[in-house]
Amino acid sequence: MLRRAGLGIGSLALTSLMLEDGVLRAGEETSPIFNTKRRGRAKSVIFLFMGGGPSQVDTFDPKPDLSKLHDQEVPASIARNLPLSAMMGNAVKRLLGCPFQFSRYGECGLPVSELFAETGKLADELCVLRSVWHDTVIHVPGEYMLTTGSILGDRPSLGAWLCYGLGSDNQDLPGFLVLGGKFPNTWSAGFLPARFQGVALGSGDQKIPNLNMPAGLSASSRRAQLDLIAELNHQHLERQGGGVEMELEARIRSYELAFRMQSAAPEAFDLRRESEAVRRLYGLDQNDTAEYGSYCLLARRLVERGVRFVQVRAEGWDSHGDLKGGHLSAAKKTDRPIAGLLRDLKQRGLLDETVVIWGGEFGRTPTMENPGNAPGRDHSPGGFSMWLAGGGVKGGQAIGSTDPVGYRAVERPIHVNDLHATILHALGIDQHQLYFLHHNRKEIVTVNGGEVIQEAFS
Repeated sequence: MLRRAGLGIGSLALTSLMLEDGVLRAGEETSPIFNTKRRGRAKSVIFLFMGGGPSQVDTFDPKPDLSKLHDQEVPASIARNLPLSAMMGNAVKRLLGCPFQFSRYGECGLPVSELFAETGKLADELCVLRSVWHDTVIHVPGEYMLTTGSILGDRPSLGAWLCYGLGSDNQDLPGFLVLGGKFPNTWSAGFLPARFQGVALGSGDQKIPNLNMPAGLSASSRRAQLDLIAELNHQHLERQGGGVEMELEARIRSYELAFRMQSAAPEAFDLRRESEAVRRLYGLDQNDTAEYGSYCLLARRLVERGVRFVQVRAEGWDSHGDLKGGHLSAAKKTDRPIAGLLRDLKQRGLLDETVVIWGGEFGRTPTMENPGNAPGRDHSPGGFSMWLAGGGVKGGQAIGSTDPVGYRAVERPIHVNDLHATILHALGIDQHQLYFLHHNRKEIVTVNGGEVIQEAFS
């Protein structure tokens, strides 16, 4: 009995109580005690991921010189200093002026493109990072960089790290949920225990497949089934030893969580419970914005219920041709829902404890690709824009800058590791304190360390 308690139920109960009291960080026997004395203002994260790579010079990084130099070659002073990631023939292409108008919004006067006119009205909440960079020009490795810090996608995603480090405030829902997910490695647990990986939700009314209880099966009979399965798994674990311990414990936990979700999830995912005014706020009354609006509304409902990390994906930003049409379409689907999310979080008192991140896997070049009647832009990771809001972040400011045409970061370069360190800081985590012992190496979120963007906080 003692051996089984040490492997399973007894340790789980003790760990749960210690987590709730803030004494222990969620982890394995090899994990250190996690110092939670400095708790950040933020409790949850919503990552609004713009798949395809939105153009920084057409959204949040205005470049008047770019329009003046339209259809001219990149100035030699800029071309000679381009990063290696830009040397794909882009340096000799002609510049493409921005087809969108910028206006200044809020008391801060932050310039925002007409693509995000609704989000721009909340400029005083936005901390725009104009100098984010990394080294890969390829979509999937770029997504891995933004979510895991590795171009290989072989490390835990940021959401998995946060669930490992802080646990979840809702024991009836997963701590890490993904809406509109495309590449599983972007929500993977990597070398962390499997129970910390993200759960990808489906579209339509049935967000979680097979959640409903099968016909003719009662809750008590399902409870008996799970108890039997847990007993068999523990017996198997005793015979096999520690080599399969993490996988079996994760499997047992997933069964238990699924059972609890059968009662909790339908209520959390039922958007019909929201008023018509709230549904309109997110754009659920318009065909263009209904899908992404439902994702953003669901993200608010989930963090409201204690979910730690919600990753919300939007497609459509990969504009190699027809930049103007492509970006107009993608922004039309997302601008109103994003603005609605920020407004809703703020009026409910949730924005102070929720970090909202916006951005894609990279930006786009200031030069034109596929010249003609509808030119586009190529991939450009050397200096692109993202923004943060909420969770103690100081809004109404822009940090860092790119060169005069927006090719590369030249002032306050912000690597992805810096971004991840900053998100951890917002939730009260020192990147060097949160680690997992893997192959006898203390692995941390930021691999070799990042620098917290201190000026992002008030």
